[in-house]
Amino acid sequence: MSRTRGPGPLTLPMPDLRDSFPGPFAISPYADAVEEQTARWLGTFPLTGSPGAAKALCNITAQGVARVLPTADRDGVVLCAGLFVWLTAFDDVHGETEGGRDTARLVRRTARCVQLLAGHDGPEAGDDPCTAALQDLLRRFRERATPTQYLRLTAHLRDSLFGILWEAHHLGEPGRITLDDYCAMRPHTVFVRTVMAAAEIMLGYELTEDQRALPAVRELERAVADLAGWINDLASYAKETDRGGPDPLSLPTLLVLHRGYGLEEAFRVASRMCEDQASAARLRITELTAGGENPLMAHAHAVEGVAASYVWHIGHARYGR
Repeated sequence: MSRTRGPGPLTLPMPDLRDSFPGPFAISPYADAVEEQTARWLGTFPLTGSPGAAKALCNITAQGVARVLPTADRDGVVLCAGLFVWLTAFDDVHGETEGGRDTARLVRRTARCVQLLAGHDGPEAGDDPCTAALQDLLRRFRERATPTQYLRLTAHLRDSLFGILWEAHHLGEPGRITLDDYCAMRPHTVFVRTVMAAAEIMLGYELTEDQRALPAVRELERAVADLAGWINDLASYAKETDRGGPDPLSLPTLLVLHRGYGLEEAFRVASRMCEDQASAARLRITELTAGGENPLMAHAHAVEGVAASYVWHIGHARYGR
């Protein structure tokens, strides 16, 4: 039986992922220390609007990354936590809060970040903590990644930044977006491809291009990318609708608009979609880990950790009402 969450008088179905990702999930022994260190880093680069927001962001990010990287060294977990604190803060402050009101300003801010990702010196950071923090993170990732890994990471970061811009442009008008377009863009707005690229660096393996092109690898990554965005949509729906205004840009909203479902049925369909992707991911993880120790096994376990983190984090207080 599906678990439930109830905005208003409705009881809305949530996916039951226990068969595919039952938990409890492995976690880094450095999780609490990483949370404290990330909070100190955020004190140097104040990216959020309040101390309370900073504390909550450090908690969910550090604990989430600790589940992506349970076997990584402490510095690696710290670095990844910093990157996803930066991305989430950028999205919260400049994307969701400011972007819908002043998209041109978000374009200018995104352009400055893209300059840095492209390897240009970019603008002087000055008093801008967003730019200064990204410069710090990129310098540290360059020291740990191979050239190919670094290019892949920065490419996915650009995709994430474009996803934030795309989402800000369409906030308030979800009816203009097709379901196919939304599903194609959602992995970028939930940063899951960037998480995968960072995990490969910190866990110390690298796939060849032939390995990366294998159907089992591509299908695993696609299943986890879809799952990450869709379960986030379902978990955050109640909180987002409590704010008032237009329906959130999310999978349930688009299923209502384009498929004609009522909200409860849209949640039921979306939950089945999540469960199907979780089952597909588990099948591919089993397949890729059957061949013994090799980069494909390492990658399967890494993507499994990514999935576990997203499954874990939707129960965090950040998504409560």
